[in-house]
Amino acid sequence: MTGAAGGRTGVHERPALFAELVAKARAYAPIRTAVVHAVDREALLGAVRAAAEGLIAPTLVGPARRIREAADACGLDIEALPLIAVEHSHEAAETAVAMARRGEVDALMKGSLHTDELMHAAVAPRVGLSAARRMSHVFVIDVPAYPRPLLVTDAALNVAPDLQAKRDIVQNAIDLARALGIGTPRVAVLSAVETVDPRLRSSVDAAALAKMAERGQIRGGVVDGPLAFDNAVSPTAARAKEIRSDVAGRADVVVVPDLESGNMLVKQLDYLAGAHSAGIVLGGRVPIALTSRADGAPERVASCALAVLVAHATPA
Repeated sequence: MTGAAGGRTGVHERPALFAELVAKARAYAPIRTAVVHAVDREALLGAVRAAAEGLIAPTLVGPARRIREAADACGLDIEALPLIAVEHSHEAAETAVAMARRGEVDALMKGSLHTDELMHAAVAPRVGLSAARRMSHVFVIDVPAYPRPLLVTDAALNVAPDLQAKRDIVQNAIDLARALGIGTPRVAVLSAVETVDPRLRSSVDAAALAKMAERGQIRGGVVDGPLAFDNAVSPTAARAKEIRSDVAGRADVVVVPDLESGNMLVKQLDYLAGAHSAGIVLGGRVPIALTSRADGAPERVASCALAVLVAHATPA
């Protein structure tokens, strides 16, 4: 366990934002959730605690012997939880996705397997969870130095999205922000600069997304870009650069150019700024609570809270 300087807390601590998310989600009935390949302590602990909080009704999917051994090793009683025994992690992912397609569960929760393995099953043609909109991932981050929750997308799923994919990424994030109670989310589309430069594709895409929002192709939020990260989140930086914007300096959502830049941003906030991140995949038939395998129980419980709020939300 590391302290604030390492950006992580112990499994018994809960950041204020996470507590607020759990409290909001408790207003709803627990959602049926397939917990995929929960074969280690943190994955099992997250599922058991989310169930104890009244957020999910979990079904464990994975190798029965490994799941029970992990539960015994950390003193968890899982005998009352349904368990669907499969041999391997990829079979666990495929089985959980099939359960969601049949309407047997309302959400999936990532356990101890690679994101690529779970999402390969989720996006598989004809047998996956794809819907009309492209699936994307959103981190909901509690940053001690920022006065509001910060949503970062997409830092985990879409590697190098084109403009149409970014439109779906933005809309998914807006829908999540509204589910969290942010009435009109302010969305900053990031680039290295705050002016359009044809040499920087991210700046051109950002300007196009802002115009798409003006024309109603993106609904439910205020979208502006290109904005650099400093003037997206700092009023002082926005004033210094004389940026006139309803978003600059107080963004609720930041849309990164690609997965690499987003992943670096989130991990820098977590490990250098004392932040805490929950994560969820949106845009498919069911929400997927998706965190890093290195995350502890608080992040996993908060991600389940996100799934509950999304499952009960009305899209913009």
